[in-house]
Amino acid sequence: MLLELPIDEKLGELTTALADSGAAVLVAPPGAGKTTAVAPALLEEAWCTGQIILTSPRRVAARAAAERMAEILGEKPGETVGYVTRLDSKTSAKTRVLVVTEAIFVNRIIEDPELAGISVVLFDEAHERHLDSDLGLALALESRAVLRNDLRILVMSATIDGARFAKLLGNRAPVIESEGRAYPLRIEWLGSRPDARIEDAMADAVMQAWRETEGELLAFLPGVGEIERTRERLEARLPDVPILPLHGQVQPAQQRAAIKRDAGGHRRIVLATDIAETSLTLDGVSVVIDSGLARYAEFDKAAGTTRLVTRRASQAASAQRAGRAARQGPGVAYRLWEEGGHAGRPAFAPAEIETADLAPLVLKLAKWGSSDHASLAWIDPPPEAAIATARTSLLKMGALDEDGRITAQGNQIASLPLDPFAAAAVLFGAEVSQAFDAAKLVLLVQERGLGGRGEDLLQRLDHWNGDRGKRAEASRKLAQGWAKAAGRLISGTEPEPRNPALFLAFARPDFVARRRDKSGEQWLSAGGRGFQLDPASPLARAEWIVIGDAQGQAKGARIAAAAELSVQDIEEHLQYLVEKRSVINWNNEEKRAEARLERRLGAIILASGPDPAPDPEAIVDKLVEKALESLGELLPADLLARGKFVQIEALELQRLRDSADTWLRPILYGRRDLDVPRGKLIEAILNQLDWGTRQQLDRLAPREFTSPAGTCHTIDYAGDDAPSVEVRVQALFGLDQHPMIGRTPLLMKLASPAGRPIQSTRDLPRFWRGSWADVKKDMKGRYPKHRWPDEPWVEKPSLKTKNAFNRSEN
Repeated sequence: MLLELPIDEKLGELTTALADSGAAVLVAPPGAGKTTAVAPALLEEAWCTGQIILTSPRRVAARAAAERMAEILGEKPGETVGYVTRLDSKTSAKTRVLVVTEAIFVNRIIEDPELAGISVVLFDEAHERHLDSDLGLALALESRAVLRNDLRILVMSATIDGARFAKLLGNRAPVIESEGRAYPLRIEWLGSRPDARIEDAMADAVMQAWRETEGELLAFLPGVGEIERTRERLEARLPDVPILPLHGQVQPAQQRAAIKRDAGGHRRIVLATDIAETSLTLDGVSVVIDSGLARYAEFDKAAGTTRLVTRRASQAASAQRAGRAARQGPGVAYRLWEEGGHAGRPAFAPAEIETADLAPLVLKLAKWGSSDHASLAWIDPPPEAAIATARTSLLKMGALDEDGRITAQGNQIASLPLDPFAAAAVLFGAEVSQAFDAAKLVLLVQERGLGGRGEDLLQRLDHWNGDRGKRAEASRKLAQGWAKAAGRLISGTEPEPRNPALFLAFARPDFVARRRDKSGEQWLSAGGRGFQLDPASPLARAEWIVIGDAQGQAKGARIAAAAELSVQDIEEHLQYLVEKRSVINWNNEEKRAEARLERRLGAIILASGPDPAPDPEAIVDKLVEKALESLGELLPADLLARGKFVQIEALELQRLRDSADTWLRPILYGRRDLDVPRGKLIEAILNQLDWGTRQQLDRLAPREFTSPAGTCHTIDYAGDDAPSVEVRVQALFGLDQHPMIGRTPLLMKLASPAGRPIQSTRDLPRFWRGSWADVKKDMKGRYPKHRWPDEPWVEKPSLKTKNAFNRSEN
């Protein structure tokens, strides 16, 4: 008798492994039947007296898997096989196999660490490495090690590294591999079209596949927008063909239509996100068109938001997508990139734990009772920097204490099946009996397309309130459930109804923002980040908003969802965030410090004026800060050069920078600028030296050279030819020994009576007896009134003219 599914021949080995080892890894390619065949096969095992939980990465896949298993058993969902997703559930007292999304499993195990009544947990599609999948597995392993040694754990996927997961599960956990059905698959490389929009390139590729093949088509695009634009183009070219979208925002009935064959027998085209990569089998599909793109969520620590980025799909994802075409028979996959570039794609997509906001994970771990994430078993440990950022956010929220332990407020936040910020918003709403309003606004931030696609959350809320469609009703039911859960935690009052946007502002005050320009395009948040808004948005006319979601880089991230706050909202309900502070600014034009008294909501200045009584220490702090930015320009260069010549460490620029509080700070008191008299600067610096060092400086690097004529000249220690001095040659008459600075000859830069350079020398006696003859001849012609003797070394020094000199001698 032929086996119906390839996985069937491995079920005996699998049940034995779970019975003996309590844990196993199942590696089975798409179409092997692991998602729908394994759980029912475990129902009759002697050790399986409780419920079986099967985790699924997505709501669509969870519901489809439960419906397929129920169909195989000849039942309806909710009987032996049930499911629970965020927007939908079918379960009863008879349910033995429960398919849940990964997030719901995490919430369940945190509430009930023993998993009472659960015999085995199956982690499906573990290769996708979602944050909740990794966390759920880590918690299940700890529960098994500490509380439930009888709990069975099975990790399942098509592409994971089985050995790594087996090591995580324990040395005795076997790896079981199923080969699956091997239908022929042909790859067609269409090449990329950098000059074309993705929807145009995909529409052309779909049309080519439609003409060249006979099977039904599945096209992979990165997101909902690309799907809708591609759908518009195809409907214009194939008006009588069912063209069906498949993504998380599609209604359940439409999702089922995309998964199953057309009731009228029409050939169909399904346009899907990566939701169709795994778990789902689309009946009749034998042709795949792959855009080669995937959309990932990445947390931007600088902006504090999670943004969607479009990148090249990994090799593993591309293999999964192509495999959809050969699940039920021979297939073909069209790829919109070059074969030669395929090896340059990443082997796997990054694990979500490496790129996601880890605040939900950290709070869940704190509720679990573990402030040390390193104590858990991770396939890849969470990055320390992301953990630190998450802890800081949760500390500001009051969800964690200074030691990382969960607080009473944190317990309330963690009790709701929401991310920490969304949960906090709903709890704030519950305090004034508006939990339902807060929950609906939170859900609008999370569910794109619900109530419309604009940025204005309050406008979308109005549309949603009037919508009686199935998705709208299911969403209201979900929000109502959150509101009731929050109401059980907090007893609310009955005040005047508040703007629901306030609850988002209470939860994330850093995301309160004020318009910066007339167009409404530029916004500044209380957290100090700049954001951009489409000037055509209704919100562009608002003065204040609270941002619910933003996409893009930290600088200029684009606002995707926000709600308007009135000035009255700010003044009446957000005054606790407003603070008065004295701010010392630096006026670059006037080069001076200015003290202003400001009222601020975080980084947003509400009012500003001169501070009549600023803190003098704060002014000095600012002056020192600005001085250190260009200390080399402020300090007397000649003094530093003398110190360098003598090698006095205390006069090195870095040493003076380090000791600025000692010598610089005192002379800045009472000032608003850095125009400190030179004498004060020199005195302050020299006061850093002890008496012996100052004597050494003056002895080994004297400031001045006194000529035989009695004139004083500053010695230059900073130039490339240092030490050097400029002096008129007549002042040196009578000098027949070269001046020295320690053991270094002083470079004499000889000048004419007019102060013009004549010659430089480090050997004055040699100069007198050598090139002086030529100099004398030249100078006599230019300056005939001055003395130009043949033997200057025996002459009396004087700067006087010949006549004046002779008169003084007589």
